[in-house]
Amino acid sequence: MVHKKIVTAGHICVDLTPVFPPGKKNSVREALVPGRLLHMEGMDIHTGGAAANTGLALKKLGASVEVMGKVGDDELGRLVLQIMKSHGAEQGIVMDGNCTTSYTVALAIPGLDRIFLHNPGANDMYSWEDIREEGLEEAALFHFGYPPIMKKIYENGGAELLRIFQWVKAKGIATSLDMAAVDADSEAGRADWREIIRKVMPYVDFFVPSVEELLFMMDREKYDALQKKADGSEILQTIDIERDVRPLGEAMIQMGAAVVLIKCGSLGIYYRTSSKERLSQAGDLFKETRKWENREGFEKSYKPEKVLSGTGAGDTTIAAFLLAALEGRSLEMSLKLAAATGASCVEAIDALGGLKSFEELQKKIENGWEKN
Repeated sequence: MVHKKIVTAGHICVDLTPVFPPGKKNSVREALVPGRLLHMEGMDIHTGGAAANTGLALKKLGASVEVMGKVGDDELGRLVLQIMKSHGAEQGIVMDGNCTTSYTVALAIPGLDRIFLHNPGANDMYSWEDIREEGLEEAALFHFGYPPIMKKIYENGGAELLRIFQWVKAKGIATSLDMAAVDADSEAGRADWREIIRKVMPYVDFFVPSVEELLFMMDREKYDALQKKADGSEILQTIDIERDVRPLGEAMIQMGAAVVLIKCGSLGIYYRTSSKERLSQAGDLFKETRKWENREGFEKSYKPEKVLSGTGAGDTTIAAFLLAALEGRSLEMSLKLAAATGASCVEAIDALGGLKSFEELQKKIENGWEKN
């Protein structure tokens, strides 16, 4: 199958993931005790961030991809370039000697959601000028990820994010936007995310945040209440789809998005689509717009055989959904492949090791793969 070209841009970093020994923990406090020596089982080192995770997942699934991002002229930057070259995806990577390369220490504790220790580095300096225009030639889709941890992108009311999406849409390219968790005590935590989202959403064809991210940005009061209720455990344990997620999906459609996917971790994916008229603005992406219009529902996740790490699970879920849509698959099958890819991803420490082809996933689905 000949695939339409996809560009993934935005946040890129080096992910450093200490490997915890097996054994499910019920809370962070149980796993990380001050003064205690924890025996670990190695360190996994890979590229991370939406540009790399989603881009390389798309390449592994067979898509034609260009990855765009910025790194520093340092050891971690050279490591990123080396890894991207090994995948034939280094053309869009900018190396800037005035920056340091971003890194994330991901604490993937078995049984719990991940904790990230993040240095934004060069991502804070990323802007419209770092997007390689030649790389957009013949692109059918432009996917951008993680504005909340990219200072130039979100500052000034998200002016740079809006500039990028207006520019790309003017070229007739379909667009996709993913978010990231916001540190409430940081400058990003004080940004007016509701206003940023309101301005950019009319230019976003696929909006694919997690429920935690979107709740923080759109309803901080509810987010704080649910966090308090969770009492150190995952906020997902306190979330009700009808009460907490559905209103967010409806709000995003009203603000102008064509398709909204809200990732709900191990629960699954909430989806909501817009009108035929809005969907038609996504270039020639939808062959049969009528079958996608005004749809809503929840796709439950599949049960993985084992859970080693959640690193990259959201990014690879989105990669599968976008590729399936570009291939002209139905909304139903695109959602199933997305959920199946997310379940496969958590079976490996890194974002790519557990991925399987669509053909393999379809066989597992047809053979009655159990859902949560």
